[in-house]
Amino acid sequence: MRASRKIKLLLVDDHALVREGIRSSLVRYPSIKVVGEAGNGKEAVRMSHQLCPDIVLMDINMPEMSGVEATPLIRKQCPNTKIIILTVHDTKEYVSRLLRMGANGYVRKDTSPEELVRAIESVARGEAFFSPSVSKLLLQDYVEAAEKPSDEGHESISEREQQVLKMISEGKTSKEVAAELNISTRTVETYRVRLKRKLEARNVAELLKRARERRLL
Repeated sequence: MRASRKIKLLLVDDHALVREGIRSSLVRYPSIKVVGEAGNGKEAVRMSHQLCPDIVLMDINMPEMSGVEATPLIRKQCPNTKIIILTVHDTKEYVSRLLRMGANGYVRKDTSPEELVRAIESVARGEAFFSPSVSKLLLQDYVEAAEKPSDEGHESISEREQQVLKMISEGKTSKEVAAELNISTRTVETYRVRLKRKLEARNVAELLKRARERRLL
């Protein structure tokens, strides 16, 4: 995203004080513009359709419609809008479910303003972003899933995952991949774990073997 173009953000939380606190903490960051606020999932869906924000910063537990219910609806009607979950919950069940529904990032409410801004800017660039505690949960979940045989069909590989996979096949380290794609090393590691899970591989050798078998390389 061009530096001159502000990231349009929709705040979604049922507590007005929480929304005010987030808005106030983002005022000093010129790259982000809060274009609206919603107090529940229904308002979030309606306002997303009206405002077409770049990012929706979404709480989970809200009256009338939860963030869990609103996320897939927003992703369906506004495919270019990306969603970051901002919540106190970081259980594997919540994280995995919301990622399957289309969330692009997952950040705890006790995160610093600086990390929240990094999350917003990263997701706006098309990357995934997870707080450290959430990344740890995902890593554990994906490793466990990779160790189990799967009876389901193959999961699709995203364009960015395909880029990372190609660079891994070229022998590049996570640091080198991060530098070339202009993303964080932590994000590259998340893509690596996700690729291993999707291709049912335990290590890089198996990953490349599975990728060639599926003609991804």
